[in-house]
Amino acid sequence: MKRTVLLFAATLLMTTLATAQDYGQAYTLKIWDNATAPHSNGIDTPKTGVEIHRVGNTSEAILYIFPADKAKATGQAVVICPGGGYAKLAMDHEGYEMAQWLAANGITGAVLEYRMPNGHPEVPLEDAERALRIMMGLEAGATGYTADKVGIMGFSAGGHLAAMASTMAATKPAFSVLFYPVIADEDGRRHQGTFCNLTSRDRSAEIMERYSLQNRVTEQTPPAILLLSDDDRSVPSANSMAYYLALKEHGIKASMHVYPIGGHGWGFQIGRAHV
Repeated sequence: MKRTVLLFAATLLMTTLATAQDYGQAYTLKIWDNATAPHSNGIDTPKTGVEIHRVGNTSEAILYIFPADKAKATGQAVVICPGGGYAKLAMDHEGYEMAQWLAANGITGAVLEYRMPNGHPEVPLEDAERALRIMMGLEAGATGYTADKVGIMGFSAGGHLAAMASTMAATKPAFSVLFYPVIADEDGRRHQGTFCNLTSRDRSAEIMERYSLQNRVTEQTPPAILLLSDDDRSVPSANSMAYYLALKEHGIKASMHVYPIGGHGWGFQIGRAHV
């Protein structure tokens, strides 16, 4: 009986370790879930799409950490927020693959599987802020992987989250890297699905203004680099332009790179026309 229990425990441990290495990360950290976080998103059913790296219905926040190559380490880390319209997360080409590239170039990549807002906009923001604090060493959980300079990176709706952390969080990143970000909840600019999922379809004008992040830029907003395609039909380039102009109006260092073609959602995909 004792031998059976030991075998079961060993099998369970091996399974856990194997699962933790599925994406090539060195460390996996559960930040919190709906029961332990300050706010809940109200989701109480299992997450979906894990097998195809399009994760949805998330109700717990998880960090997948890819440490910097020690021979090239720069002392920097980046929290990476995949996109997906606040309905799902493109965890591969907007997450793990980017983290692997950063790590190979001396920057620790920490991919954040954040909780879907489900109409609770404070939820993904508190996930991103705590991830930043953990990677900064201000909260426990990532000993040996923290960095002196921690930035944030986001793609599409993840870019909106990265910009929220840069403008609305109490603890802000050192810099932000925004790929084709959603920014403005305004006619002619908005990505409707993103804001319906973040707040609600029947949101007020006050809420729309609050989460149009060009309105939240201040002198304390960190520097940013924005990368996008001019032919993006999902998230108009006017989103990035609005954020870039707001940064410049407040004296914040920023640069914007607009590729003539490439569309939306390219992430880390070498060989696309924009590269």
